Formats: sequence, C-alpha cells, structure tokens
Amino acid sequence: MNLFESHELLLGLGGAPLGGLFTSVSESDALETVAAAYDAGIRYFDTAPFYGHGTGEMRLGQALSSYPRDEFVLSTKVGRILVPASEEALEDHQYRDVLPMNPVFDYSADGIRRSFESSLERLKLDRIDIALIHDPDDHYRAALEEAFPTLAKMRDEGIVRAIGAGMNQWEMLLDFAREADPDCFLLAGRYTLLDRSGAEELLPECRKRGISVIAGGPYNSGILAGGEHFDYLTPPSEIVRRAQALGDTCEAHGVPLKAAAIQFPLQHDAVSCVLAGARSPAEVKENVAMMSYSIDPKFWEEI
Repeated sequence: MNLFESHELLLGLGGAPLGGLFTSVSESDALETVAAAYDAGIRYFDTAPFYGHGTGEMRLGQALSSYPRDEFVLSTKVGRILVPASEEALEDHQYRDVLPMNPVFDYSADGIRRSFESSLERLKLDRIDIALIHDPDDHYRAALEEAFPTLAKMRDEGIVRAIGAGMNQWEMLLDFAREADPDCFLLAGRYTLLDRSGAEELLPECRKRGISVIAGGPYNSGILAGGEHFDYLTPPSEIVRRAQALGDTCEAHGVPLKAAAIQFPLQHDAVSCVLAGARSPAEVKENVAMMSYSIDPKFWEEI
C-alpha cells in the first residue's frame, strides 16, 4: 500500500528533535513546530517511543489532536518497550529531558502489540497509519519471525494501514524486502548526498517489489545543514572533508547545500517521501523553502 501518492506527502516531519535529540526542546516549542509544519502543508508525521523515551509521541499526539484525523498520515515504531526507571538509572541515548523511562528491546509478538498499544495511549489519537519495526539490527530473526508476522496480522485486522521497518542501515532492509511482506521502509541516512550506499541494491529491490521508501535523515544528523553531527556522532575528518566538497560544488552552482540535500533523495523513483526533523517553526520553514528551491536538472547530473 502506497500512502505517499499525494504531493503533500513528499516532505514529512521527523519527530526525533521534538523528543529532545541533542538539545532540549520545550513543550511549547514542540507544539508550535508541529503547527508550523501543518500550516506549511506537511501532512506526514513520524515519531517513535524511543524519541525522548515517550516525550516525542506525547507531544506529537497533542499537537495533531487539533487537526482532522483523515488529513494526515502518522507513523510510529515498535520493538522497544518503555519501562519505568529512576532518575539515577536513566540510560543516556542522546536525548535531553526524557521521561523517567528506559527503552527495552522486545520484538516478540506480545511485545509488538504492547508497544503499539502504548504508543496509541501516549499519542491519544484514534489510530496509527504506519507501524515500523525500529532498529532491529541485533534482532533479525525475532523481527522476521515474530514482529513482521504480528504486524501483518494487525494490518489484516485493519488496526494499521501499512507496515515496514525503520533503520540506519540498508543491508537488513534488503533482507526484509526479500523475506517479509513490507509496505514501506524508513531508510535513515543511507541515501543522501553524503552516503548513497542504499542506492545500489536496496532501492532497485524496493522499486521492483513496490515497497515505498521514506528517506530519513537527509542532512545526515546535521552535517549537511551546518550541524556538528554525522550519524548522531562527531564526524571523522574524511566525512567533514567530503561534506565541505559537496558544499563547494553546490556554491559553484548557486544552490544551497541544504536544498540539494533535502531534494536529493527524491531524484530516485523508489523514494516516495523525504523525512526531515525540526525543533522550531523556523527550521520547518527552512526545510519547506529548501524543498521548493528551484534546482537546474543539470546540477543533479554533476552532483
């Protein structure tokens, strides 16, 4: 099922920053960010229990409750159960001001349904459109043999409209494409200006099988938008050098690096949507402006 056929869904709002990724975000700023995205025409919103250990889902659900439910598409993740934890026992996952909960991996059939139901409670919305198995890097068999079949049953039952997986690698997604029955994948950071590793095998396979690809992390955690991170960490010197070279090429063509980065994934016909995070209305407006920036087709041939 392709939920991304509408032009309004070419750009989505990623919810990790709303949960305090790298930097604290106030509740009011989070709500205003979602409102700015909706006002700008964005109609796809993604979140996960992991984002702020529940904070991201709660804030996104509160913000979206003001809008007609049939007018937007919502995805969240399964595979992590949030369990209460003391302040002293909170795990450090690069999120700031998290709820007193720790995420625990659970890709069992029961864990998937509990994760999904808990997300609905935090979101306080009547349904979730897309359920994505989140980061099963070390849990391939459980994801394939328990999580995917459970989600497929939920899809058959009409509990969710589409299922898939969201990961920061393409290799396991390729295996899932061949062995499971996904509708879509969230591929984070592996089809960008800086890292195109997902293009050789995964994207052609998804195109062949009719699997929609959501390209997440178009700025590779910020380095392609003037930030300090690459794949959530301090970038090595080689990555910094390559990012600077891309910036020089863009400057020579009169194209903002951010515009090239956010538009690049859509140059591949297997990619249905680009998902970019934002932590303020200003960042939302910039993402929208960069997505609509006019770029000469010849630029893409050179880049």
